[in-house]
Amino acid sequence: MAEGVLSAGVNLEAFSQAIAAIQALRSSVTRVFDCLKDGMRNKETLEGREKGFVAAFQESLHSVSRDLGELERLSNLVGKPSENHPLHNSGLLSLDPVQDKTPLYSQLLQAYKWSNKLQYHAGLASGLLNQQSLKRSANQMGVSAKRRPKAQPTTLVLPPQYVDDVINRIDRMFPEMSIQLSRPNGTSAMLLVTLGKVLKVIVVMRSLFIDRTIVKGYNENVYTEDGKLDIWSKSNYQVFQKVTDHATTALLHYQLPQMPDVVVRSFMTWLRSYIKLFQAPCQRCGKFLQDGLPPTWRDFRTLEAFHDTCRQ
Repeated sequence: MAEGVLSAGVNLEAFSQAIAAIQALRSSVTRVFDCLKDGMRNKETLEGREKGFVAAFQESLHSVSRDLGELERLSNLVGKPSENHPLHNSGLLSLDPVQDKTPLYSQLLQAYKWSNKLQYHAGLASGLLNQQSLKRSANQMGVSAKRRPKAQPTTLVLPPQYVDDVINRIDRMFPEMSIQLSRPNGTSAMLLVTLGKVLKVIVVMRSLFIDRTIVKGYNENVYTEDGKLDIWSKSNYQVFQKVTDHATTALLHYQLPQMPDVVVRSFMTWLRSYIKLFQAPCQRCGKFLQDGLPPTWRDFRTLEAFHDTCRQ
């Protein structure tokens, strides 16, 4: 069946002759390079060597030209096989005699190949995303399914009293962490989290959803000249700039829109692990300092300390 499809548009006899012509052309080209490789040899005088080399080189080039012309002649006799693609009736477009003016069929083939390639890469991307899903459950933070709190409203606007109650419960959970809540711009809450004598964190919240965090040293100023929390200036120390970047990554990791209170509690649990920022060694290399910095990364599940390069 495949032979019948091929013979429908291809002259098989001319096709076999074209294959033999290709082999002859390759042999002629090989002789040209052999002539160039051998150079001028086996002649006593310089003039004789030059004449012999030129004659042999010209004969090799004539052979290449002759074989190439024969191949071009046979290629016109071979014909063009019909392209079989699952494009249904659109294959009739290939019968249009003015392909150079209306190349609809060739463009359709390109679109079909591009669509197949896109579908293939989309399948690969889907497999990778399913392996590293962004869905997080409360079980990863040690909360059992039986004790899981009831789902809260998924709207972005929650009662301020409910937000205050959640923050107060979290404040009582961690004695070494103090949380000051303020609302300088209406109902949106801003938290000043002081972790022992290690660092201070400014947390900007929209209802019970954390928008951004700024981590600074314990002795750094966190207020502007008018007495408000400075949510724009970054820390003067590189170690706290690194922790700020990691905290932003943690906000993307802890995502559970159905239970925003669990997200805030999980983030604060992760933030509490920095109580030993300058005391815990790296769990991989065992060193306290690397490039002058302590381990600034904390694993999201185990809360273990790693240097930024050791966590890879």
